[in-house]
Amino acid sequence: MPDLSFLDTPGLLPAFVEENRPRAHGAGLDPYEYARVTAPLTSPHDWPAACRAAGHRHAGAAERAAAEGRTVTAGERYRSAARWYHFAGLLPHPDRAAAAQAAAEADEAMRRALALLDPGAERVEGEGFAGWLRRPAAGREADGSGGRAPVVLVVPGMDSGKEEFHAVADTLLARGVAVLAVDGPGQGVLAAGSAPEPEYHRVVGRALDALAGRAGLDPDRTAVIGLSLGGHYAAVAAAREPRLRAAAVVSGPYRLDWEGLVPFVTATLAQRCGGYRAARAFVERIDLTALAPAITVPLLVVEGGEDRIPGVTAATVLAEHAPDAELLLVPHGNHLLGTALPDWLPATADWLTARLTG
Repeated sequence: MPDLSFLDTPGLLPAFVEENRPRAHGAGLDPYEYARVTAPLTSPHDWPAACRAAGHRHAGAAERAAAEGRTVTAGERYRSAARWYHFAGLLPHPDRAAAAQAAAEADEAMRRALALLDPGAERVEGEGFAGWLRRPAAGREADGSGGRAPVVLVVPGMDSGKEEFHAVADTLLARGVAVLAVDGPGQGVLAAGSAPEPEYHRVVGRALDALAGRAGLDPDRTAVIGLSLGGHYAAVAAAREPRLRAAAVVSGPYRLDWEGLVPFVTATLAQRCGGYRAARAFVERIDLTALAPAITVPLLVVEGGEDRIPGVTAATVLAEHAPDAELLLVPHGNHLLGTALPDWLPATADWLTARLTG
């Protein structure tokens, strides 16, 4: 079992709450509700139950709205429930059964939300991945291939899941791009039964295989966007999956140094990898030094100037070594740039769309 004694460190709770405030905003949680949910907490151990309770409140409100025929309200409340259930799993907590249940609840709430808000959404899953495919509204497909939309895969990070990045999906959909948001090994609904996969290009490849032949999609115009550790995964896929036309890396690590990582990160990885030895072996493989020159597709590296995590070499180095890379540096952005959404998300969606339609 990971050493979770750091959870009892004095002052950790307010620091954790404050650190995740921009992340909650970026995920679409109401900032005032976030304050109300987190204010009564007295220990980090209370975090999962409080977030799940918030999810339950939204799910209950969604059920009542659906029973009254208020489908849009119901869908929006289910989507909020999915976000809160996902946030319940951010902390490396000893109750892993509760974490698995919260991930399942997030997955189910997202299913219900999409059934009401985007009935054309399709569940797509296979070996090592599970996600949702959403298409742009009819007639809004990005230019280029007879009404067939290009596709962007959205890849989450170490403790992320597909329920966290609605804003990324919605921004791409508005530009006529289809989106497949996935949980991969060790992520989201798959976290309880699998370990993180450093060879993530295999996951991306299987996801692309699953999209083949589906109506309204152009398999020759695919890209990937990865966030946090998912940014590293996206870079690996860009180097090794030849079907990708472009990639965006958001707050992704270029390299990890086990000795420099904080206990929150090492404990989370130990839980998800199956122990500290496996976690350390995983971390040692998170290094793009040899792979960067092989990323020959257009690559956008998005970084926040305030994103400083011990033990993490940021992907700004990747922008220097990949042959066709651009750097979008937002000086006031933090990790995942929840403090700077208008300064990176529209531009990144425009960049991806242009690379898939040009």
